[in-house]
Amino acid sequence: MADLSTPTVSWSDRLRAQYLGRGLTTVLLFLGAWVMVFPFIWMISSSLKPTDEVYDRDFSFIPKTFKGWENYYGVIFEQPYLIFLMNSMIVCVGILLIQLITAIPAAYALAKLKFRGSSILFGTVIAAITIPINVTSIPLYIGLVRVGLLDTYFAMMFPFIVSVFAIFLFRQFFRGFPDSIIQAARVDGMTEIEIILRLILPAAVPAIAAFSVFSFVAHWNDLYWPLIVVQSQDKMTATLSMMQYQSAFDTDYGRTYASATVVTAPMVIAFLFARRLFIRGITMTGVKG
Repeated sequence: MADLSTPTVSWSDRLRAQYLGRGLTTVLLFLGAWVMVFPFIWMISSSLKPTDEVYDRDFSFIPKTFKGWENYYGVIFEQPYLIFLMNSMIVCVGILLIQLITAIPAAYALAKLKFRGSSILFGTVIAAITIPINVTSIPLYIGLVRVGLLDTYFAMMFPFIVSVFAIFLFRQFFRGFPDSIIQAARVDGMTEIEIILRLILPAAVPAIAAFSVFSFVAHWNDLYWPLIVVQSQDKMTATLSMMQYQSAFDTDYGRTYASATVVTAPMVIAFLFARRLFIRGITMTGVKG
């Protein structure tokens, strides 16, 4: 009679399989990390080189001719770079504040208030997420031209004052807020605005931090819309200032990459400080149905 017993796996085989799995996981994580980090290494390396060495066939991360001081000095001190940074900060902070003011009440209404057509309205919000700014840029530009608001902070902020992504994100978070607490607050005589300000907002700090990172990084790095509506150097953002080193005949790649490094550094530092709140906010908003 054939032996039908289940074959046993030795302890050494299990240990070998466990090490193999960990090794493959480590290799995949390393490759993924390298793909993400390589552009930043290239950017920093190129910012330390002269233009003719950036795309040299004999590539090396270490510059043969160090020109880092000249490149960074030219970016920071030979132009009003503090004004560019201030413009970027004004635009990003302004957009973020207006987005929070508009998105949080809308998300609360979709999550906690019962009214006719709420499902259709939420479906509209989801559908609006798929519409890129490129689709609406021409009519928005024409409208700003006719009212004479080009080359202003308002023009740079206007297309982004309502964020459907923020509405969706906060709505997912607010759905997990206990209804019993809201009902008790209503019984105590609190209005809906007071509930939002005194109950919802303190609990939504992780979600607000997560969205703030998304919003700030997106609009700090935005080049497309400022390139359309900004017409003077006084209103240039830090990202847009990189275009000054390019022309139809020549491009100063060393200073372009130095400018990109200076533009990127504040966002990297800000994310490192806010990463715990960011991860917590994404986790808490992602598990809500």
